[in-house]
This record gives sequence, structure tokens and C-alpha cells, in this order.
Amino acid sequence: MDSHSSSPDFNSEVTAFEALVRVVDHLRSPGGCPWDLEQTHLSLKRNLLEECYEALEAIDSQDPKELSEEMGDVLLQVLFHADIARKAGQFTLAEIMDRSADKLVRRHPHVFGDTKVADAREVERNWEMLKSAEGKKRSAVEGIPPETPSLAYAQLMQERAARVGFDWDDVDGVLAKIAEEAHEVVTAKGIEQKTDEIGDLLFALVNLARWQGIHAEDALRQANRKFKERYLSMERLAKERSIDFDELSMDGKEALWQEAKTLVDQRSL
Repeated sequence: MDSHSSSPDFNSEVTAFEALVRVVDHLRSPGGCPWDLEQTHLSLKRNLLEECYEALEAIDSQDPKELSEEMGDVLLQVLFHADIARKAGQFTLAEIMDRSADKLVRRHPHVFGDTKVADAREVERNWEMLKSAEGKKRSAVEGIPPETPSLAYAQLMQERAARVGFDWDDVDGVLAKIAEEAHEVVTAKGIEQKTDEIGDLLFALVNLARWQGIHAEDALRQANRKFKERYLSMERLAKERSIDFDELSMDGKEALWQEAKTLVDQRSL
């Protein structure tokens, strides 16, 4: 059976992909764009990170059109790095795709082989064992890029430790740990001890998110966006009423906050 039989537009997608590859090649060839020509793997690191975060924001917005655009920007970053590498004699786009395809087939023996799995958790365990067999696995807590945002880093580390059996028996243990860490924050003396204890509390809260099947990084990003929207709405309300927001009492600010919260929450329904 044709592995692409479920994708009726596969040929047109390949054609579009090839066209984009040619555009990138032209931009980074003599007579192309001077800025594109001078870019390197290092100079594009920031761009790649920014595009990934913008894609995450588009996912959170649940706007398919926006997500399509941002995924295109992420893909463009991949193609730029591939073009840089090809022209430097490092590797080619074909090598990237071949390695990815080989890895996917190799690490999905339950799809491309005879291995049987009961559920997604067993798939994850098999994935880790296959990585280990390939010599790709170190300690459960190693191998996470140090540039990973701290909440995401903590959750990845906890997930990996849990896969090898280092985990609470149930969520009650996690909740008790949060209470313990919160108490230690209150009783801590000095900025260094308080910093240490707040870090422990955040780590425990990330663990709770993991137990609930929630990505802590996503949860905090959404909370940040929600706070920003409510705060901006609160300032708009004050301006519309000719109120000096900075001089408003805390009780007055709280009243505006509750009004803004209702307005923003209603818009999101």
C-alpha cells in the first residue's frame, strides 16, 4: 500500500516544498539577498527561537490561519540552516529528512514492525529503551538542552525520572510536597534561603502540572497573557472614565480589575 494514500494532496505538497527550497537557495546564492547570504547557524539561533515561540503563541490562540503562517516561518528556519550546511559541505536537506524518517521507523516498531504495545505510556517507555540501545541515552536527567526554559526543563527532567520509576505513588504525595515547600518559603531566613525554597516550590508545582497532564510552561504562558489582557483592559477603562490610574487607590484598582476580568473573560467565551 502506498504510505501516502491517505494524503490526496501529497504531490502538490511536495511541489510546494520544492518551490520553497528553491526560493531559499536563490536568496542565499550570488545575486540573492545580501542579508540572507551573510547568515550563519549561530546568527540565526535567535530567529529560530523566536519563530518557535511565535508558533506556540499561535497554537494557544487556536487560530489556524495564524498557526499556518507561524509554522511556515519555523519551516523556513529549518530550510535556511539546511542551505547554509549544504553550501558549507556539512550536510544536506535530504540527509536531514532521511535521518528523521529512519529514526521514526526505528523507534516505532509497534507501527512498522511486530512489537505490541498496550498504550501511549508503553510507547514512551519503548522509545527510551530504543534510545538507550542506540547509545543515545545517558542519565535520565541529562541531555536536556540548557537553553530550555526553566519550567519546561523541570518538567522534562521529572518526566524522564518518572519513566525509570522515580516518582510519587499518587498525586497526594505531590500535594503534600507543595504544602511542605510553601511552609518552608514562609519560614526561610534571608534572600538566599528564600530563593532556594521558592525554587523548590516552583519545582513541586511543575510536578503537579505533570501529574495533571498539563505543560507548566504552557500554563504560565497562558496566565501571563491573561494577566496582560486584563491589565490593559483595566487601564482602558480608567482612561475612558478620565481616571488617573496611577493615582487610583488599591481598592479602586481592585474594582477596575474585577470589571476588566469580567470583560476579558466574556470576550474569550
